Order: sequence, then C-alpha cells, then structure tokens
Amino acid sequence: MFSRDRDLVVHEPGLMRDVGWAGQRRLSVLGSVSGTQLTLNSGSFIDAGVEAGHVAVFDDVTLEIVGVDSATTSTVSLMRGDIAGAAVPPFAASNRSVVVYDFAAQRAIVHRQVLTMLGIDDGEEQVFGVNESMVTNPRALTRLEALGTLHLIYAGASAPSRGSGRFEQRAELYRQRYQRERESVVVAIDTDGDGIAEATRRPNAFVLSRG
Repeated sequence: MFSRDRDLVVHEPGLMRDVGWAGQRRLSVLGSVSGTQLTLNSGSFIDAGVEAGHVAVFDDVTLEIVGVDSATTSTVSLMRGDIAGAAVPPFAASNRSVVVYDFAAQRAIVHRQVLTMLGIDDGEEQVFGVNESMVTNPRALTRLEALGTLHLIYAGASAPSRGSGRFEQRAELYRQRYQRERESVVVAIDTDGDGIAEATRRPNAFVLSRG
C-alpha cells in the first residue's frame, strides 16, 4: 500500500486514542521507553505482526514505530513529518501501557479504490495491463490514500448506532480533503520497464479500454 498507519496519524494525531477500537488491536501490554527504544515487559512485536510504520500509544502518547529490533524491542519516535528524518526521543518512562492498533483493512480498501481510479491492476485481476510496480512516484499517493482511509474510518465510527456527531464531521472533512487531493495528484507510469516514466495519470479520471 502507498500509506502506513503513521501517515494516518500525521494528519489526525488523535486517531488512535479516538477511534483505535475501529481498527485491529495487535498489542496491549506494559513496556518502558528509554531514549528511542521501546521495550516490552511481555508479548512480542514479531508475533503481533508489528513493524515499521505502525503506531504505538505509550501511556496515552502516540509514537511512531521506526523499526522492530527484536521480539521485545523497537525503535520509536515522536511523530515525524518526514519518514527519512531522525527519530525523536519521547519522554522516558517505565511500566506504562503499550497499545498498537492497525488500520490495514481500511487502508487496503482505499488502496484498491485508488488503483482503480488510476486504471492500475491490483495484482488480483488483470484488467488494465498496468500494474502497481510501474508507478515511479508512489509517495505522491501517500497523502491521497491516507485521507481516503481517514474518511472511511470516521464514516464507520459515525454509524447511527455509535451516535457521535463529532465523528460524522471528521468523516465529511476527510471526504472533502480526499476529493481535493484527487484533483491535484499526478502519477508517473513506467510502461516499458526502463525506470523512466513515459506516461502520467490522474486519479480523478477513469481509463477506458475496448473489450
């Protein structure tokens, strides 16, 4: 996918605290932070499927997981604007709650939607003759996919049975932002495998082909 959970939190810092329950809870244990290292008292990052790009809520503070170093240790950072930036140490603390939620299911839905809007095959069905590996600037789609995922998350959280007007407002905000982003994104496509893009596409226009 073009986005990771950390990209969602960059746009919506309170996501995990507000609607983490709408995702999959991968880990809920106690742990400690020293410098940029998060150490679990029990459990396993590896067994829980936690990896770089996930987000941990440590004692109510949202931390980006930069990398998993072992079953019980990971490198963490306060949220960075750039994934290439250096890790920023959070406060040190011991024996605090560590919870990791995962919104991969929602991101996957939006990912397929974005690919379809671009006329790109998702790896399961070969319809357009262009696959995801041909995109030479995938980071250009990170924001689009993240905004669409946030709309989907908050739309689900605002279902009538949950009764939260605030979530409904967030859903509408991200729907609008997703629409605006669609109108501005340009994707570069390498059609012949030489590493150089020969074509561009926009996700606000469908690609039509003869049957």
